[in-house]
This record gives sequence, C-alpha cells and structure tokens, in this order.
Amino acid sequence: MTLRSRLLLAQAPLVLALLLLGALAVITLARVGRSGQQVLEDNYRSVLATQRITEQLERMDSAALFIIAGERERGVAQQASQRPTLESELAIQQGNITEPGEADATRRLHAAWGKYQTAFDAFLQERDPEASRARYFASLSPAFQEAKAAASAILALNQDAMVRKSDRLRHQSEQVNTLMALSVMAALGFGLFFTTSLVQRALRPVSVLSQAVRRLGQGDGEARAVVEGRDEIAQLARDFNTMAERLGQYRRSSLGELLQAQAVSQAAIDSLPDPVLVLGADGGLLNVNAAAEEVLRLRLDEGGDALGRVEPEVRAVLERVRAHVVGGRGAYQPRGYEEAVRVEGSPDGGRWLLPRGSPVHGEMGDVVGATLILQDVTRLRRFDELKNDLVATVAHEFRTPLTSLRMAIHLVAEGVVGQVTEKQADLLFAAREDCERLQGIVDDLLDLSRIQSGQLQLDVREVRTEELLEHALAAQRTVAEDRGVRLSQSLAHDVETVRVDPERLQLVLGNLVGNGVKHTPRDGEVSVHVMRDGSHVRFEVRDTGEGIPAQEQARIFEKFYRAPGAPSGGAGLGLSIARDIVQAHGGELGVVSTPGQGSTFWFTLPQSGEA
Repeated sequence: MTLRSRLLLAQAPLVLALLLLGALAVITLARVGRSGQQVLEDNYRSVLATQRITEQLERMDSAALFIIAGERERGVAQQASQRPTLESELAIQQGNITEPGEADATRRLHAAWGKYQTAFDAFLQERDPEASRARYFASLSPAFQEAKAAASAILALNQDAMVRKSDRLRHQSEQVNTLMALSVMAALGFGLFFTTSLVQRALRPVSVLSQAVRRLGQGDGEARAVVEGRDEIAQLARDFNTMAERLGQYRRSSLGELLQAQAVSQAAIDSLPDPVLVLGADGGLLNVNAAAEEVLRLRLDEGGDALGRVEPEVRAVLERVRAHVVGGRGAYQPRGYEEAVRVEGSPDGGRWLLPRGSPVHGEMGDVVGATLILQDVTRLRRFDELKNDLVATVAHEFRTPLTSLRMAIHLVAEGVVGQVTEKQADLLFAAREDCERLQGIVDDLLDLSRIQSGQLQLDVREVRTEELLEHALAAQRTVAEDRGVRLSQSLAHDVETVRVDPERLQLVLGNLVGNGVKHTPRDGEVSVHVMRDGSHVRFEVRDTGEGIPAQEQARIFEKFYRAPGAPSGGAGLGLSIARDIVQAHGGELGVVSTPGQGSTFWFTLPQSGEA
C-alpha cells in the first residue's frame, strides 16, 4: 500500500477521533463545574495551614496552663514541640497568598505570632507560680487571642474565596461546553476539506527528501534535497542539506591535524619545569608531563594504580588536593611553604614541592577531573629556613644583653644606685616599658623559631577549664581595668576539663584576650566562652571593638603582618604563634568579624586533647 493510500485511509480514523474528542470534551467540561474544588487547591492549602496554626496555638496555650498548674516540664516540652510545626505551617501560608487582603492578614498573623512567642519566652522566665499566673493573664493570654483571631481571619477569607470561585467555575464550564461543541463541529468540516489537499502537496517534497537520504546512505556525499517552501518538510530538507555538507567537511578533515594538536598540547605541558598531573574524578591518572615522570617516576603506560607507586606522603597530598578540586570547592591554593612535601631521589638531596590544583570541566560544565601542579620551592624553602635561623639567632643573642639592660634600668629607677629626679624617673619608666615590649618581641621570635623548627614540645595533661580561663583573664585584668574594659567568662557544664598544654594554651588565650582589650573602647566588654562543639571543645573570645574589615581577616594570621591602624608595640607574631599552637594540639583557629560590631576569635580542640 502506497503512502498516498495510507494517508487517504487515515481520514476515517481522523473523523472518528474528532467525534470522540468532541464527545469526551463535552463530558469532561461538564464535570468541571462539579470538580471546582480541585481548582481551589491554593485556598484549600491556606485553609489547612490556618486550621493547623490554630490547633498549634491552642496546644501552646494548653502548655502554658500546664505550667501554671505546676506541671512545668510537661508544659515546656509541649510548647517546644509545637513551635517548629507552627513555624512550618506559617511558612506555607506565607508562600500561598492568593487572595486580595490575604497578604495583610498574613502579616498580622506573623506579627501576632512573633508577639506571642516573645510573651511566651517571658512567661517561661518566671519561676514563681503566682508570677507565672499573673503574666499569663496579663500578656500571654491576650497575645494568644490576638494570634488566634488573625488565623481565623485568614481562614474566613479563604473559605469565602472558595465559595465565590466555585460558583464562577460552574458558570464558566457551561459556557465552555457550548463553545467546545461548536468548535468540534467546525473542526470536522475544515479537517475533511483540507486534509485531502494537504496530503497531495505533502507527498511531493517527502519523495524528494527520501531519494536524497537514499543516495547519501549509498555513499553519495554530494546528494542534496531541493525542496521549496517554508513548511516543516522544507525545513527538514534544509537541515538535511546542512548535515550532508558538514558530514562532507568532516570526511575531508585530516586525522593528522588532530594528532598534531594533541602533540602540541603535550609538548606545552612537557615544557613546564614543574611536575604536572591530570587526574580523573575517580583518582585515575589521565596525563603527566616529563617533569612528573622524572620526579615522581610516573608513566601512563604502566597501567593499574599508577599513583600507588608514588611515595605515601606525596600520594596523600595529591589525593587531598584532588578531593578538594573534584568536590566542587574550586581551585586549590596552598596557604604557605609549610604545605610543601619532600620528594627524595634527586642528586641534590631531594626536592620540596608545593601543590596547586585547578578543576577540569566537562562539556556540561561539571568537574570531571583535576590538574595538579607541584611547584618546586626547594630554593625558596631553604631561603625561608635561613631567614628563620637568622631570626632565631638574633633573638637569642638579644636575650642576654636585654636582660642586663632591663635589670640596670630597674635598679636605677628604683633608686638602688642613687636618688633620681622626677623627670629622670619618667624617662626611666618609658625606657623600662620599651624594654618590656622588646622582651615580648624577642620571646615571640624565639617561640616562632621553636615552632617552625619542629621543636615545640607540648606538655599535655588534664586541666580544669575554669582554672585555665581564670589564669588567662587574670593576666589581662589590670590592663583591662586601666582601659575601662569589662572582662567576663562563661563555661558550659559539659566541658569541666580539657587535655592541653596549660602554659601554651594560656599564651593563646592571653594573646586573644589582650588583642580584644586593645581594640575595645572604654565601657566595652571582652568575654570568653567555652562550649562543646561535636567531638571538639570550642573557645570563643568576643569583643565589642571596631571589628576587622573582610579584606584584612585573611591576613591577620600571617607572620609579621600588622593591620593598618593597629596599636603599636608588637611584631605581628601573636596570632601566627597562637594558630601554630592550636594546630599543634590538633585544632583550628579562626575569626568572625563585622566592622563596627566587634570580633569573635575562636579555636577548637579535640575532645581528647590529642594532637
């Protein structure tokens, strides 16, 4: 049977389908008026939400009555369990505003709920039964009635809207029924007339396109479909011609060009002096350059787990950087030379390689791998070590004469070697303060030297947390009183003791508290808080000072860095040393600050206190 005959024969099912469609449409539209409740889904959701809000409010009111009746624990537990559910239902209502005036009613409900929560929180603060009963009738019960009335207003508004919409939908369905019946009859007449003529016109371009497809399938790359017009078949013919043209261009392209481009790319990464590796999302080795083959002894043709042949320490670094990049956290940038890893085997005694990583994106923009560059920082690290040795030597040599100078100034200032005038005493006092400040800088330099050389030894033992805080605050209390700054502390009941090196940790707390006192204006406050944070203990030092700009927060932990406008007297080492001590305990140190709203320096320690 030809395509012409099949298309003509298809008219009978078309007519039957149109008749069935018309009948089905009339029946379906007749039911629209009876199923108007489905259209009112939005109002029904609001009705359910406000009903549940009312129920939760009544249960909270019952909880308040339990508390007044003396069953405080039951009442507190019941009101606490109702708040999340009520918040959830209120969020549903806020996202389902469909009627005029419903937004204002919802805002009144939200405000009434907030007022009721505030009143309830104040009610919970009362411990005396008589005071609780008085507060309930004075503030809590009126707030409850106000919130309940606001919910009832929304409920009534949506119920009225449901009635109006139901009537309107029923009227519209009757009109649609009539219109649909007329449309079906018109479609039947026009369909029978135009289908026959369209079949005749459609067959000619289809035949031309079919012949062109057959020729292309037989290997004729010059086959084209010439079809005039702007209809779908003409557009299909033009798309076919475009496909045939591009297919011909692809066949004429040279595979050698692709190989040459690959060779140029490989030569580019081979020219880099630093090892370069390309790893897949699953950790498989995709490509390496010549430097990586030489330094890490990696080869793509070895197969299997190529990274398994790398030294364990280097493999751990590569896996950490790969996981960072593939995990969607962007490019990996090292924080300093301390992240460099040593690779043995070179003639000059080994190399120090600093890892960097960048993502490899797929066609859909997702991360499909990571490019790792191991920068050779051997010389830079040696220069850094020489600098640290020089700083340590100079600081150590300063210590003895500085001690003698401090003692001499102290003896003269105290009049041991003779009476001094008032002006001489002022000069000696200033000199003694400068010596003390210089002694602090020397001590910081020596601590920094011990930390960087790996000689920092921790004397970890069980210490009472409260005693630790008291010693740290006591050391800063005189300075705080002189500056008019209040010191306070709070300690959670489940962190009575910690396993730390008390001397080192007091140095950390003293530095953080001292910095807070320096940057807090008169009548401000510096507070220390200790709490449990999962498997760690979290220390927080909060101040009410001027805060730290965002661009400075990333740099204040660098060695010798001093923020613009910072008080004079230090070398910019305190926070760097504090971070190293915390990390030596196995914890982390950071800061949260907003300019004008103070700063919170925090650090965490493992629960066991082990580094």
